[in-house]
Amino acid sequence: MAKLGKTNLDSGWIAARSTEIHLAARSTEIHLAARSTEIHLDGIQLTTTHPPSLSSNSSIWIEAVVPGTYKGYLKSVQITDILHPDGNNLLAVLVHPPDHPGTIPPEGGQGGDHEIGKDVAAQYVEGWDWMMPIRDRNTGIWDEVSISVTGVSTELEGNMFLIEHHQTSNLSIPPGAHIDYTLPKWHSYFTYMLFFYKPNLWWPNGMGKQSLYNVEITVEDKGFGESDSWSQHFGFRKIESSIDNATGGRLFKVNGQPIFIRGGNWILSDGLLRLSKERYETDIQFHTDMNFNMIRCWGGGLAERLEFYHYCDIYGLLVWQEFWITGDCDGRGVPVSNPDGPLDHGLFLICARDTVKLLRNHPSLALWVGGNEQTPPDDINKALKNGLKLHPLFKFPTDTSNSLKSFDDPSKYLDGTRDYIQGSMWDGFANGKGDFTDGPYEIQNPVDFFKDDFYNYGFNPEVGSVGIPVAATIRATMPEAGWKIPLFKKLPDGYIEEVENPIWKYHKYIPYSNPKKGVSDQIELYGIPKDLDDFCEKAQLVNYIQYRALLEGWTSRMWTKYTGVLIWKTQNPWTGLRSQFYDHLHDQTAGFYGCHSAAEPIHVQLNLATYFIEVPASLANIKRIISSVFLCQVLTIPIDHRHKKNHIICFLVPVSSLQVVNTTADELIDVAVEASVWDLDGTCPYYKVTDNISVPAKTTQTTIEMKYPKTKNAKPVYFLLLKLFKWSNKAILSRNFYWLHLLGGNYKLLEPYRKKQVPLKIISDVMIRGSTYKINMTLQNRSKTTNMETVRYRNHVSTTEDLDMGESFSEEKRKTGLLHRVYRNFSKPSNEGSKVVETNGMDSGVAFFLRFCVHSTKKNMKEGEDTRILPVHYSDNYFSMVPGEKMTVTISFKVPPGVTPRVTLLGWNCEEAHSVY
Repeated sequence: MAKLGKTNLDSGWIAARSTEIHLAARSTEIHLAARSTEIHLDGIQLTTTHPPSLSSNSSIWIEAVVPGTYKGYLKSVQITDILHPDGNNLLAVLVHPPDHPGTIPPEGGQGGDHEIGKDVAAQYVEGWDWMMPIRDRNTGIWDEVSISVTGVSTELEGNMFLIEHHQTSNLSIPPGAHIDYTLPKWHSYFTYMLFFYKPNLWWPNGMGKQSLYNVEITVEDKGFGESDSWSQHFGFRKIESSIDNATGGRLFKVNGQPIFIRGGNWILSDGLLRLSKERYETDIQFHTDMNFNMIRCWGGGLAERLEFYHYCDIYGLLVWQEFWITGDCDGRGVPVSNPDGPLDHGLFLICARDTVKLLRNHPSLALWVGGNEQTPPDDINKALKNGLKLHPLFKFPTDTSNSLKSFDDPSKYLDGTRDYIQGSMWDGFANGKGDFTDGPYEIQNPVDFFKDDFYNYGFNPEVGSVGIPVAATIRATMPEAGWKIPLFKKLPDGYIEEVENPIWKYHKYIPYSNPKKGVSDQIELYGIPKDLDDFCEKAQLVNYIQYRALLEGWTSRMWTKYTGVLIWKTQNPWTGLRSQFYDHLHDQTAGFYGCHSAAEPIHVQLNLATYFIEVPASLANIKRIISSVFLCQVLTIPIDHRHKKNHIICFLVPVSSLQVVNTTADELIDVAVEASVWDLDGTCPYYKVTDNISVPAKTTQTTIEMKYPKTKNAKPVYFLLLKLFKWSNKAILSRNFYWLHLLGGNYKLLEPYRKKQVPLKIISDVMIRGSTYKINMTLQNRSKTTNMETVRYRNHVSTTEDLDMGESFSEEKRKTGLLHRVYRNFSKPSNEGSKVVETNGMDSGVAFFLRFCVHSTKKNMKEGEDTRILPVHYSDNYFSMVPGEKMTVTISFKVPPGVTPRVTLLGWNCEEAHSVY
């Protein structure tokens, strides 16, 4: 006897396979998640060619034939009447390519020749400017195949509006009937039988906890016991969006609170669909590690597997979900592609409805969008608008007019709880009219992100840049010919043009220079790289600056010019060399941590443009600022108010200014900002601490000028450390470290700075649970500076009492090796204990651009073998420490069986990697 409920026959990639199943003749469905494959269900054989007959030449296991054609992403098929009565049945799945696989023109192109757009399919498989095409178009099964068994032949379906802890209803269902039933029963006058008292709300990342509840529905056949059951995690939350009057951008609210969107575009985790729960969890956690709050599922990709949305629920990542339309393949490509979208509009709508029903209970799902840079054909768009219309209680603003008793039963809405937008550049995104006003997609001068003319619309759904990974990844994924770095060709106008090798070109490399846009080579600013390691390390410096500046530039104009931004894109579904924060092997670039810094809910930052001071405020605060000069009097700033598009610009002479960003719902009080400048000699020539300040909720506020570049003896290259801290207890709320050069300069003085050896002390505390490691690394920069006492005088946030600043290092000790003292202190069995490592060094200065890396140690290592353990979660990486500073980095990861991990510390001014665990 088969068990009730769903049984997974297989999950993931299946090419063709037969599976033995044992079923009695209950009500049974096969659930298939197929790629763009035409499927005939012929008994329990699925084929894309001709249906099998029952002749003597048929396979012996073919017992029955059910006619019908099945296409699309998701299908459920009734097989009750064809099961063999002895309970022994076999299932085979045969798959063939999509109807329109298309060809790839010699010049490539966005979606190849666009033929794939004629099918209801994932369009990326024909290749894009960031990925080569998939040769077999990913023909096959990309999700689970399962058997569902129930005790009676009926289906219970419905959208639960509110769910009680326990509710029982008696139903009478005629044989063969299909009914919809709502729990609780809908009553007039808008009353309910069920009530939750102050449930914990679900919040996006950075706004609060992700509280989830579980609902379970069980159907019992009276006298025969349980027939079927269903369960789902859900969260209490309300998501609204509208076009903001001040900026023209789409403004999102969650549980009544406005949320400034900082997130990224997502294609899919793996181009060949080698997907797993573990990989999905890492992907989503990486996005929240970057402090992102939204992920956009791009229209040329997938409606993802359910694990994706589950982890978005768990980690608080809002999801923008697009349907399977792109401008390139559906009417706007070059050459012009299918103007009427997919050929089978009915199939598209069936798949869209199934997708909505599959995903609508996930609290992370925030928005439905018709397509990427295109709207669906008129009939599809009209059907989606009507099918996804909002229930009046979820309209913005909430419709409380008329009598609520006249409203429809919420369960009659296909969704009703989140907006549908017809395309990614319409209705509050880009210019809102569908013109190609997203982007740009290449390297920028970091200062440009802060300029008023950089991007002129309120919400940018796509803006991208570079993304070269670390050298170890290139060696691990490419032949030796791919280890050659680009040639730096100097043009007559003085700009550098990078000429990449053919393998990098194949992998869609984006150069770090853009002569046509007046952008100098950002890697060459540090000096021409010598080899692959040097190139990739300097590229990480650029990655960090580029993406931190992008997000800080947007946040600088929070609510006055922008409501959000999504970076194109966060990762690559293959071993690509552009637009990524972590590579296909799951190793992070420095851009990952630039975003991690810039997207903090509470953040202190430097405005790199600094030609005027902005007073960004939420729309609710604009009238208050206009009607009062109190804020300007506090700042003692003479301003000229020029009203344009409902925001305020206050002009000043050029200065370098510091800003405090507060995206939380609470006012920041009793806080101060510390700014210290450090030169390459290890001294601190400039030091400022503000008075006690307060920062209103949801605002970016300018605090003090940073005048060091205007001083008489300013150095060509210098470091700036900003800290926002609580005045009362000196707790750090935000820390931000910059390396800067004077106007018109470069970073080439950092090259000889590599030779500086700064003494460090690293204490590692390790906890092991099974195969999971959690290591707290506490680091101290033990170097002295000539004016340390002056800095300590008002350094409210540096912990100095535990630092051993007095020990000197002789040249004899230095020659004995980089590590001169290692010892352990074991405390208890579940704790590996503390390990202390001290690195030799006689120089004073900043320990610059440090990063941890985790490797495996095992016998019989092959030469050149990639020993990295991936993925690893770091609370911070690619960080720097000024003299006397102390900080802690948390590292967590899992190790394969039989592997012992080794943690190393690398840095710009470290001659070689230090083994610290």
